Amino acid sequence: MLFNSLDFAIFLPIVFILYWFVTQKSLKLQNILIVVASYFFYGWWSKRFLALILISTVLDYFVGRFLSNSNDKFKRKLLLVASLAVNLGFLGVFKYFNFFIDNFIAVFTFFGKEIQPNTLDIILPVGISFYTFQTLSYSIDIYRRKLEPTKDFIAFAAFVSFFPQLVAGPIERAKNLLPQFYKKREFKYAQAIDGMRQILWGLFKKVVIADNCAQYADIIFNNYTEYSGGYLILGALFFTFQIYGDFSGYSDIAIGTSRLFGFNLKRNFAFPYFSRDIAEFWRRWHISLSTWFRDYLYIPLGGSKGGTWKKIRNIFIIFVVSGFWHGANWTFIIWGALNAIYFIPLLLTKTNRKNTDDVAQGKLFPSYREIFSMLSTFTLVVLGWVFFRSNSVPDAIGFLSRIFSAEQIAFPPELPLAIFVLLGIQLIVEWFQRSKQHGLEMSSENIPSIFRWLIYLALCMLIMAFLGKGTSFIYFQF
Repeated sequence: MLFNSLDFAIFLPIVFILYWFVTQKSLKLQNILIVVASYFFYGWWSKRFLALILISTVLDYFVGRFLSNSNDKFKRKLLLVASLAVNLGFLGVFKYFNFFIDNFIAVFTFFGKEIQPNTLDIILPVGISFYTFQTLSYSIDIYRRKLEPTKDFIAFAAFVSFFPQLVAGPIERAKNLLPQFYKKREFKYAQAIDGMRQILWGLFKKVVIADNCAQYADIIFNNYTEYSGGYLILGALFFTFQIYGDFSGYSDIAIGTSRLFGFNLKRNFAFPYFSRDIAEFWRRWHISLSTWFRDYLYIPLGGSKGGTWKKIRNIFIIFVVSGFWHGANWTFIIWGALNAIYFIPLLLTKTNRKNTDDVAQGKLFPSYREIFSMLSTFTLVVLGWVFFRSNSVPDAIGFLSRIFSAEQIAFPPELPLAIFVLLGIQLIVEWFQRSKQHGLEMSSENIPSIFRWLIYLALCMLIMAFLGKGTSFIYFQF
């Protein structure tokens, strides 16, 4: 079920009414309702893969219980390995099986041997990368004795399948989300109103920004050999704002929807295109995934401790694995490696923690140095997105080659001015809101009611105008 669909517009009010007006007197019933609603939400796309969520839920629930009851190191490691094997096994089969088979064939063909192993016609279950990492973090934290296992299976099932963030995050940790299922939730008007504002801003970024940019980005990337460098630059920029509007829009809707039910999810985006270096960008982009890899891969590898080569190795591992997490294609792996190359100079010069505050904090406009830093970082990010979006590595190289071909750099005479106006609105709003949690966070004390409602009305009209052209969310394929 898509957030930007009529189905969800009907589903959400029904669940909201049942949650607050029918089951509000029983915490257990509220949690059961969340589980049922979440499975219905996911099953709307495909009932076949509900079993995968259920298996992961049952497995990690009992692994957690057994881990807490055992002090035997061998048994504890065996239990953790079982959780890792099953969860990553599902992920490996559904997401990476054909990738490894195809590359296996390519290696043998390169050495002159023809083989014809069987590949599988596999449909990737939506959200498997997200809920797999969510359940894994639960088992790993219990194994490390950083978390006590739950005895409430319904609460745990609700944590794993919570519908607002089930298919595209944020990737929650049990330490944050699971305890919220133990406590009685009370409806808070201010929290719900702010949640509705965040949903509205998320829909604007998805429906108005991302889906409009997608139309041009898809045409240009899929037919890049037919266009000059100027068109290709526009195509890269359109995809840059498409993926941001699409993914951060989803996160805004997920977080806002959760707040309607009394839950607080982890922030996933913090206006990343205002970053002054690539390290700051990764602290602001897909925060839940970046911190997951930091805590469960980078730090166990040694992090930034040790010699220079060890630091470089760890950075490459975390970024390449992050790229591979996004998809079974060499384009994602190279995208990850490219970001590692961007990051390493900052690590070696110990400037990767230089920009931890908001840009131009306390000021209306940034300094010239901050403008240069933001534009430089943005350019690096755009170049990386070319690999991320391209269908193959040769396509990405060909795309970039045509951009940097001097005789073809001319920009097209006609430009889609309406999209640039909409992008300008988004950038202006987010610049002024860069110290806030989302683009529409506001106080009734600072903004008169009439202006707030005019903003809501304008955004609703824009969303309704473009709603029929909607597409699925990009990160559903990851």
